[in-house]
Amino acid sequence: MSDAAANEETPDVGPLPIVSVPHAESSIDLATILGLMFAFGLIAGAIFMGSSNANFFNVPSLMIVLFGTMAATAVSYTPEELRTAGSLIGHSAFQRQWNPAALASNLVSLSVISKKKGVLALSNYESELQKNPFLYRSFQMVIDGFNPDDIEFLLTQELEAEFERHKRSASVTRRASEVAPAMGLIGTLVGLVQMLADLENPETIGPAMAVALLTTFYGAILGTIVMAPLAVKLEKRSNDEALIKNLIKISAVAISRQENPRKLEMLLNSELPPAKRIRYFD
Repeated sequence: MSDAAANEETPDVGPLPIVSVPHAESSIDLATILGLMFAFGLIAGAIFMGSSNANFFNVPSLMIVLFGTMAATAVSYTPEELRTAGSLIGHSAFQRQWNPAALASNLVSLSVISKKKGVLALSNYESELQKNPFLYRSFQMVIDGFNPDDIEFLLTQELEAEFERHKRSASVTRRASEVAPAMGLIGTLVGLVQMLADLENPETIGPAMAVALLTTFYGAILGTIVMAPLAVKLEKRSNDEALIKNLIKISAVAISRQENPRKLEMLLNSELPPAKRIRYFD
């Protein structure tokens, strides 16, 4: 069968399907919370199980690491990028659960509806489409009769711009994970200079050594246990959201071209991981 004939043949799937567009559900990210609690618990346990009476809390060391890391990271970015990154980090305790397979199945359903009754029939599902703002904007262009090439161009530009914003936000966290250990080293040098400058006074050696050692300790914790894992998590979430929006873009372009829904199913499956692929017509 030729491609033209395949494009004009509408699969016989019986009555028009019911469309219920899934949307992201926010829930507590136990992996992040429990992971941080376990890591800090191990460190606290090692400290309390020690036989010495060493004090692991030092205000100057904390100030050097925390405020130094914030200041050095801020130099590399604009205020808007820092606000965006701060917002994403603040929501890192929560995760948005996407169901790409369910979304792909419903996108094929929309394609079947469009093929049977025309693209204007999609306006009857406006309440469902509005559950996902990007989905609503994409299909509104289809309903309004935008040129398929224009739809693809506009959605691709939006996806690339959003991915770049998310990438910059993740890079802020990544940069902080690199700066924190360096600030710890700076604090160590400050403490050593203070100690060497006043070796004749034994009372100053202890506090100076505390600053020297604890800043390295705090910097390693902040960079390795907190900021680096958060950067990886932000990058993963960005990729997950990019997958969802790419599925929507592919579907909007295919429907605007009135392509065969079976072809759309294959296109979506080519983007989905093997475990998430759909079998709509089988």
